[in-house]
Amino acid sequence: MKNKKSKKIVSWILRLLAALIMLQTLFFKFSGAEESIYIFKQVGMEPWGRYLTGFVELIAGVFLLTNRYELGALLGLGTISGAIFFHLTKLGVEVQGDGGYLFMLAIVVFVSCTTILLVNFSEIKTKYLPNK
Repeated sequence: MKNKKSKKIVSWILRLLAALIMLQTLFFKFSGAEESIYIFKQVGMEPWGRYLTGFVELIAGVFLLTNRYELGALLGLGTISGAIFFHLTKLGVEVQGDGGYLFMLAIVVFVSCTTILLVNFSEIKTKYLPNK
């Protein structure tokens, strides 16, 4: 993206979208919602995986809303890649009659985090790999 203002707006929209999706699922993971327990039992990671995933998503969501957004995008991308993997291998796209809603949210987070990293690549590169 050439226009710096447009790039910033797109980046913030994607950051908010990914953060909101990850942060809103925390209630279900941490409260032991039936669907959340079912999912993590199916992949053999209940309860530790549910809590660990929730914790990582919490950190990713907070980072996405700060100046450490690139770390949030990387954590979000890694975590959501695991969710997509399990949807495609063990859970199926539709989980307990949700019509694919959770899978669709995972795809939105994946695309958002990937796009955040791509749109801001030059700034991220400068931040972590400064010229010598």
